[in-house]
Amino acid sequence: MTHPNILFIMTDQQRWDAMSCAGDWVRTPNLDRIAAEGVRFTYCVTTTPICIPARVTLATGHYPHNNNVWDNITYAMPEGVKTWMGAIRDLGYRTSMFGKTHLHPHRGDLREREHLINAYGLDDVDEIGGPRASAAVMSHMTKMWEDKGLLESYREDFKERFANKPHVARPSVLPLEDYADVYVGQRTKEYLEGYNRDEPWFCWMSFGGPHEPWDAPEPYASMYDPEAMPAPVPRPDEPPRPKGVLDLMLERLSPRFDPGDEGAMRANYAGNVTLIDDQIGEVLSVIEARGEMDNTVIGFTSDHGEMNGDWGLIYKMNFLDGALRVPLLVRTPETAANGGGKIVDAPAENCDLGPTLLELAGGSIDYPQFAKSLVPAMENGSTHRDAAISEYRGEFMVTDGKWKAAVNKDGKVYLLFDLVNDPRETRNLAGLSEYAHQSDAMRLRLFERVSETQFQSGVEWRPPV
Repeated sequence: MTHPNILFIMTDQQRWDAMSCAGDWVRTPNLDRIAAEGVRFTYCVTTTPICIPARVTLATGHYPHNNNVWDNITYAMPEGVKTWMGAIRDLGYRTSMFGKTHLHPHRGDLREREHLINAYGLDDVDEIGGPRASAAVMSHMTKMWEDKGLLESYREDFKERFANKPHVARPSVLPLEDYADVYVGQRTKEYLEGYNRDEPWFCWMSFGGPHEPWDAPEPYASMYDPEAMPAPVPRPDEPPRPKGVLDLMLERLSPRFDPGDEGAMRANYAGNVTLIDDQIGEVLSVIEARGEMDNTVIGFTSDHGEMNGDWGLIYKMNFLDGALRVPLLVRTPETAANGGGKIVDAPAENCDLGPTLLELAGGSIDYPQFAKSLVPAMENGSTHRDAAISEYRGEFMVTDGKWKAAVNKDGKVYLLFDLVNDPRETRNLAGLSEYAHQSDAMRLRLFERVSETQFQSGVEWRPPV
């Protein structure tokens, strides 16, 4: 059989509604094109609303309750771990990665640990740290900044932001051509322009944005009007209820917003998303110029979202939609030829993209894991998952797209939303006696799913410290 080329696009901290095919406040014509030629999964959740655990689960198909990676801890995936990227390489692909992985600690010099990325299944590598890590770690990109005399100014800008107003929105001190997301796009573009091997290619283009700080460079920093941005979801008054990690975030990470701050954040964030979309467009143009679009599969997702002022919060690390829901697109030559533009509303998890791309490459997972290929839902509209789960710091969330519930470490429901009648999550029903039956039903559904996947994994349960 002829194996298609595969472009795996990933962003960091991109909300589900930060695409013009899913929301009305940011322009993403190239992501819209992928959606129009493929399938858009409208209700995809991250398996963990923070970087490292989400990325480890995406690579391995094992949840935090399987691998005990519950937070941004000091952790490196073992060199012998099985991944779907490695399975694609075993099919005869030449695999590559440009950008952020965060599958090992972001410290020291990333160039000295390329052997780890090779061991995970990726042959040709140019890894960078995320926006925060790039102020400290060395990589090919930060060495370039150093050679150009830009690294120290980046570090000073980073330091000043987080010492004074972490959510300040102002342009990067880096020129546009040296901005990290431009670096990732251009390195991917150069690689594919020069690709001349006989093997089909798999390329992971992994952007570090639109992760904070809110520092999109010009002209993107001024592209959107802050006053035209959607208002954040307000924090509602709530009945007495059990407490969870969200309450810790509300206590510690609720900044003092000055008038206009939320709109400024969202406008800068939107600019960063459009910058990334423009880079994606340049890579798509290369694929077209090579005459390979008719034999290329494209998958797109993010590791988690960004609150951007919802409930008075910034960042992620909770189970509200701003942090939890992410984009998920799959485009194949077949979906493009058949008109594309299909919508699937059933719950999905971002880790499901891995076995999907492997199946589209002609392979299948042959080891225990819990991600699930999206191909049947793409082909015949079958329900992909009855419910999706997410977890963080020993807490769990379950949603069937109609209801969402989150339980704390004591197993008590502290978030409950009727998503049909309250899609913006403005009324928390946890703790209300008239919804006790629904809380119990969702909790049982969650515990059955976690127990099933824990038993099958064979890993000893260890809650986070």
